[in-house]
Amino acid sequence: MIKAGIIGLGKMGISHCSIINAHPDVELVAVCEISKLVKSAIEKYSGIKCFKDYKNMIDQCKLDCLVVSTPTSSHAEIACHAMKRNIHVFVEKPLSLIPDEGHKMVYLAKRQNLVNQVGYHHRFICVFQEVKRLIENRAIGDIYHITGEAYGPVVLREKGSTWRSNKSEGGGCLYDYAAHVIDLVNYLVGPPDRVRGAILKKIYSRNVDDAVYATFLYNSGLSGQVSVNWSDETYRKMSTQIILMGYKGKIIADRQECKIYLLNKEGFDDMTQGWNMRYITDFTKPVDFYLRGEEYSAQIDYFIKCIKENNTKNLNSFESALQTDIVIDLLKNDAEKRS
Repeated sequence: MIKAGIIGLGKMGISHCSIINAHPDVELVAVCEISKLVKSAIEKYSGIKCFKDYKNMIDQCKLDCLVVSTPTSSHAEIACHAMKRNIHVFVEKPLSLIPDEGHKMVYLAKRQNLVNQVGYHHRFICVFQEVKRLIENRAIGDIYHITGEAYGPVVLREKGSTWRSNKSEGGGCLYDYAAHVIDLVNYLVGPPDRVRGAILKKIYSRNVDDAVYATFLYNSGLSGQVSVNWSDETYRKMSTQIILMGYKGKIIADRQECKIYLLNKEGFDDMTQGWNMRYITDFTKPVDFYLRGEEYSAQIDYFIKCIKENNTKNLNSFESALQTDIVIDLLKNDAEKRS
């Protein structure tokens, strides 16, 4: 059995706790959480050891892997401490607030030959994996423009202070919502070379952004646009969409369905010229434990599989997440020019 620990039992930490605790190949032996309420509940209703200090947990529990679900500002310190002790690490997104910290994490993971993964779960949504396959098979030819959007009702009024309202902790729409869209764009077509026209807009929040808008430019001539708003009450939950324009067609995809327009169906006998529809039910593989969406279990299953197979060539590695951090930094720098 793989012995696992979790640091941070907020919304994502609790989700990871449930998924890992149900995994047939994993024993969740310890958690670390500063909230007395959460810590006391875990201690009372489970046999899992609870710690307030993550270093004590790591030193005492002989972990094989660790899930880090703390505010972004602490990711580098915790992950590096664990990797120096030969522990495989899964970190919630984004990887870090400062690309230099990300570079150190990437270097250490490679030096120690450890499995490393970041929680960009959109890469595990089968519809977006199908989009990736279609792009690689040149279904719509060379792509000349990509649009990435995400909207949701996270902040709909002024709120009290939390880590998500603190820039230094990694809060705000840019790090919480837009990071997912940026990473998805990177996954599908690669990171942009330049960012222009970036806007970080406050709507209800005082100290962080609630909406993010930017144009991506590539040396190849490809262009892209990102539009993200977590203060949109017309949505019940986060809704992400990707639109790809190619010289031979168009793709529109969200987590539920993929619409493909082909100018020519040659080489794609399972499709027709014109519009084609693909649905999540056509692609999604069942998972042992369902929580919130198959992608959340799928990413943890993949992490554990990589550990068992000693596969450090991870689909969602620190290295790929660092590219997302670099694009976030480009976006921030461009927005600051107009502030």
